[in-house]
Amino acid sequence: MSSSLNIGIAGLGTVGSGVIELFANNLEHINKRTGKFLKLTSVSAKDKSKKRNININDFVWYDDPCDMAASEDIDVFVELIGGSDGIPKKSVEIALSSGKHVVTANKALIATHGFELSKIAELNSSLLNFEASVAGGIPIIKSLKESLAGNKLNKIYGILNGTCNFILTQMEKTGKPFAEVLREAQKLGYAESDPSFDINGTDTAHKLAVLSALMMGIPPNFSSIRIEGIESIRSEDIAYSKKLGFCIKLLGIVLKKDRGYIQRVHPCMIPVTSSISRIDDVKNAIFVEGNFIGPLVLEGLGAGSGPTASAVVSDLIDISKGNFIPPFGCSLENKNNIEKIDTERFGPWYIRLEVIDKPGVLAEIAAELKNQSVSIESVLQRGRAPGECVSLIITTHETNEKNFKNAMEKIKKLNALTEPPCMIRIENF
Repeated sequence: MSSSLNIGIAGLGTVGSGVIELFANNLEHINKRTGKFLKLTSVSAKDKSKKRNININDFVWYDDPCDMAASEDIDVFVELIGGSDGIPKKSVEIALSSGKHVVTANKALIATHGFELSKIAELNSSLLNFEASVAGGIPIIKSLKESLAGNKLNKIYGILNGTCNFILTQMEKTGKPFAEVLREAQKLGYAESDPSFDINGTDTAHKLAVLSALMMGIPPNFSSIRIEGIESIRSEDIAYSKKLGFCIKLLGIVLKKDRGYIQRVHPCMIPVTSSISRIDDVKNAIFVEGNFIGPLVLEGLGAGSGPTASAVVSDLIDISKGNFIPPFGCSLENKNNIEKIDTERFGPWYIRLEVIDKPGVLAEIAAELKNQSVSIESVLQRGRAPGECVSLIITTHETNEKNFKNAMEKIKKLNALTEPPCMIRIENF
């Protein structure tokens, strides 16, 4: 080895602890694959006295990660704190500005400030690596930046959040309601005490913004992503989707279209015969399509200590070898040089309407759909309950999303409805 690469880690939660444990167990194996001897020298976290399942006594302790980021005693700053602003952003800026390389698992930071940080990295000949920011141990970032760099990509979609996938899988397997399965996910450690970012689609959107930037060769544009979560999905929708030959998954999707790109995060009904329908529980899967490679699937554990730590260490090994690749695969010259984002979708829909069972209700609904050129493919109603509330299930043929939404705004105002409708896009992935 020519010399050592001194590494400081900020954040000793699940991932930070995992990185230290991985080094403790696999250091000899790692250093056979490096250009420099990797050496963990410094750590920083909120509370030094906190009980941990790792030994940190051999490392230099920093109360403030910004001080560690500025220290001349480290070559690489590993940011595992999380969050898009505040200390994580400031510490990464300090590290890059002082010529240090940075490795992060922080998808929110990269999705929100990736352009600015990449420019700082380029100006200071520093590397900014973030393999662990998307899909845990699945090597999707490296694949897009390197292995697939010769391809024009026209499609990326996938399951990017294990919490949501676990909830939807368990609802399907057990028939339990959303709230009960969410509580089980929290007990098992698959969901945070505040799971909002997971279930409302924000976490998936952060990851999709990173993937989209790599696909398009432009800065991340989180604000352009249309986001819907899984909060409104009920066990009835899971059961009806099964009867119709579908399953429900929360997907992040970016598609190349004639007028630009579509970027969206939302629940999808997909055929049970689809490859992605078999990705259950906390697993992630990403489907990529290029003009020469064709369709490609990467799947595995998308979160957790081990898989995410593995991704962090892969970035450190790349740095030790001097693999200098711009953060997003190419230089991002202009933040405003962004291709037009086309958010309009043309496709079929599933609708669940809770209505009072009385004559003329279906005719009123059908009329509003017809007025917006939305064609009904099928109607399902189980049983009769005159004067009582029943579920009315409708699927449509392919239709313009704007027309569909206009029709649904009219339908929402009908007196027969007892609650807002549930609307899920049907995708033939």
